[in-house]
Amino acid sequence: MNDLLQHAATPYAPLIGLAPLMRRAFLQEDLAPLGETLLARAQAYPDDAHAYLDFSTVLQLKGEREMALAVQAQAIELQQLYALPAQAPQAGPGIRVLVLMGPGDLMSNTPIEFLVEQSDVALDLLYLTVDGPLPEEVPDHDVLLVAVAESDANQPLLALLAQFVADWPRPVINLPQHIAHTSRDGLCGKLQDLPGVAMPRTARIARAQLAALASGEMPLDAVLPGDVFPLIVRPLGSHAGHDLEKMEHASDLHAYLQAVDAHRFYIARFVDYRSEDGQFRKYRIVLIDGVPYICHYAVSSHWMIHYLNAGMDESADKRAEEARCMAHFDEEFARRHAAALCAIHARMGMPYLGIDCAETRDGELLVFEADNAMIVHAMDAEALYPYKRPVMQKVFTAFRAMLARAAAGGCAAN
Repeated sequence: MNDLLQHAATPYAPLIGLAPLMRRAFLQEDLAPLGETLLARAQAYPDDAHAYLDFSTVLQLKGEREMALAVQAQAIELQQLYALPAQAPQAGPGIRVLVLMGPGDLMSNTPIEFLVEQSDVALDLLYLTVDGPLPEEVPDHDVLLVAVAESDANQPLLALLAQFVADWPRPVINLPQHIAHTSRDGLCGKLQDLPGVAMPRTARIARAQLAALASGEMPLDAVLPGDVFPLIVRPLGSHAGHDLEKMEHASDLHAYLQAVDAHRFYIARFVDYRSEDGQFRKYRIVLIDGVPYICHYAVSSHWMIHYLNAGMDESADKRAEEARCMAHFDEEFARRHAAALCAIHARMGMPYLGIDCAETRDGELLVFEADNAMIVHAMDAEALYPYKRPVMQKVFTAFRAMLARAAAGGCAAN
């Protein structure tokens, strides 16, 4: 941490960036001294945009979201463009990627820094807003990547970016109009009729409608024709299982509405995807130019699985199962669902797409969500997860190869 503190204290120092800061948070290091140092630097040098942006990231990692976004807005007002040079020694020219970013929290953009760490890929992060100016000139680059993720707040920005990148003179990874379809209901609409893919119909519902559903004044058939309880309910814009609950009966919604202060929600039929041993298993994969790669695999006794709360650290048996899954992913899971994954790639049209998924009891690919903003990393402790780094290196190598193919093609990758 001392080297990072020294860097943070240096006026106008280069941007630290998300990856080094999140790695320290992941290791549960105390980020308070770093945050204090960056704040002092920003106060002493009020035009030092790098200090503001790094401080914003530290605040987000500490859970101080509202303040973090306010500081981030100041950084973007000071400066829209931020450079992260390639980290690996370059035998050749490397690859230059211009990344279009939007304001927001850590789920608002593709965390591309983790995908190109220790590589010859140089990043220029260009932050754009709906109300701000669009640049007349941008840095020279080999590939443009649209990192902005779908959300209700980002839909206007994605629409603006669709016009901005139309007829772009360099290859474009993940066109904004394709990203716009990765909302939970939009994705459901795109994948609804694909053979081998299970994704229950997802509907948006206002709070008053949810209350009417709870009281029996409105039948479930009115919003989810043909579906039955149990349902899963979550507020629009929520991530990481925040306020995500399973409702066994309509009457359960009364307590949920009392506990959750939100105006709009997603609802969908719950799918029981337990394996024969009673455990739930969830995969995070990425499609890179349509080829699937596994990023993590979690086993839990609870239906709502997140890798960090699945008890993987505490269970050698779970880690051994994940290691086996990763070792045989290509000839097992990827082969079983090859047609479904190929169809998803064709339907979504995104060269880089993350998918959280499972397998139903009858062998279909159960898709929970798919977007361009899932974190894909190699931060896990090697002592506990010695099998992971080679698997993740395959992902990073494939991502760089995708960039190289796009750059060599000279036309948009869409």
